Formats: sequence, structure tokens, C-alpha cells
Amino acid sequence: MNQLDVSSLIAEAVTFARPIKTSEHCDAGGVAALIVSDSGKHYTGVCMDFACSLGFCAEHAAVAEMLKNHESKIAYVVAVLWNGEVLPPCGRCREMMWQLNTENRDAMVILGAGLVKPLHELLPYPWIS
Repeated sequence: MNQLDVSSLIAEAVTFARPIKTSEHCDAGGVAALIVSDSGKHYTGVCMDFACSLGFCAEHAAVAEMLKNHESKIAYVVAVLWNGEVLPPCGRCREMMWQLNTENRDAMVILGAGLVKPLHELLPYPWIS
């Protein structure tokens, strides 16, 4: 994937990162994730944070969208803050993507406009192999 394509994936993800406070107990949308599946389909999700300490990362929501379409293999993934800053997936999300489909160890994680690394470089010692 070339530089222009990576930038367009980042830009697409940013369009979904729109913070919302639905109540005094819930914040959502401050982080958005975009997953491009192996088939080329785009799946998105946003984070949700609740006062009771429940919630999930944007990558979890994007994976749920994939699963609704019976897909599990990730080609590319990117997470962004509402201001456009690219975030690496947290450790929990890295492990989740690996366990979703072990072939995802080769999924390309977009870490910035000029930085893309395979998941196995970000998670060198997964819980499962």
C-alpha cells in the first residue's frame, strides 16, 4: 500500500472520531478505528467509556462489524483520535486481533502517515501462537 493510500485510510478513520457525551456516565467516539479486511471491505468502530468501568476500544467495535459479515482476516488497521493523531492499538487490542485469526499476525498496523508495521512486530510474544 502506498503513502497516499495510507493517508486516505487515516483520513477515513478520522471522519468517525467524533466525541460524544451521551450522559454524565458515558463518553464515546473520541477514538475511531478502521479495519480493511483481506477482501478489501472497510469496517469502522468507535470507543465507548462508561463510569462503571465498562466499555471497549474502537478496534473491538470494528472487529464486531467484521464478524457480522463473517470476516476475520485483517489486511490493515488504524486507530485515530478525534484530532487526527494516529494511535497504536493497545496490548488488549493487539492480542484480540491475533486471536481473532492467527493469520492477522501479518496484518499491517498503520502507526502514522509514513509508518506501517506488521502486527507480529508490535506483539512479539502473543498469548497464543
